[in-house]
Amino acid sequence: MPVKKDPSGHRSVESEAEVPGSPEEVWAAIATGPGISAWFVPSTCDQHVGGEVTSNFGPGMQAIAKITEWQPPEKFAAEAEDGPVGKVATEWTVESRGGGKCLVRVVHRWFASTDDWDNQFEGHTHGWQAFFRILRAYLAYFPGASSTGIQLSLFRKATPLELWRPLMESLGVTTESKTVAPTEGTPFLAGQIERMGDDVHPELLLRLNQPAPGIAHMFPMPMGGQTLLSVRFYLYGDEGAAAAPEMEQHWTSWLAERLPEGASA
Repeated sequence: MPVKKDPSGHRSVESEAEVPGSPEEVWAAIATGPGISAWFVPSTCDQHVGGEVTSNFGPGMQAIAKITEWQPPEKFAAEAEDGPVGKVATEWTVESRGGGKCLVRVVHRWFASTDDWDNQFEGHTHGWQAFFRILRAYLAYFPGASSTGIQLSLFRKATPLELWRPLMESLGVTTESKTVAPTEGTPFLAGQIERMGDDVHPELLLRLNQPAPGIAHMFPMPMGGQTLLSVRFYLYGDEGAAAAPEMEQHWTSWLAERLPEGASA
């Protein structure tokens, strides 16, 4: 959604999604460390006013916010410093919709005297929609399950599609594909395709059954004249924890070989 702003300089963006689960189940997924880690990034949450929410997006990319409001299972808010913008307040709400579903909404609020950062915050809404798709799959198929996460990323001087198309070809995925099956020469992977993006918004969301129950999410994104390729796995339960170390090693090696430095595709 576009940035909302008033003459005083106060701005906000928001994103929302309907997800399966009771308010208590959804709250556990968005307001506890293990729950957040199961669909977002490795996180901790102190679960009280004055406590901290810490999210780890990768080496050197840790976000820390202080909880300012805590009303389980309906609402919590936290504030964090965001560079030149200053304090950014983030508010989460859970609203029961009946029929075993809830509406989850996240709102970012900040103050700025110029429009310089509006595009960046507007981009947050698209990012949240992608993570909400993962949240929806987690609550639908693996509610409450513990997660072992794998976060892989690489930057290449190529367009998003120059990275994306060869990756999908290697995995045997086309726009008509409904499933992913093991392919010779690639890390072992099998599952049901939950979402396949288009050339404008490339994205692959998989519900895994091999090498462990879980969710895989992959997408390319232009960033600073390069393209960031993000590959995330959420592996659930004891089976996922056991499979994670070897899976991370195989994917790290394979991505480096398949998309070496200096290659444009």
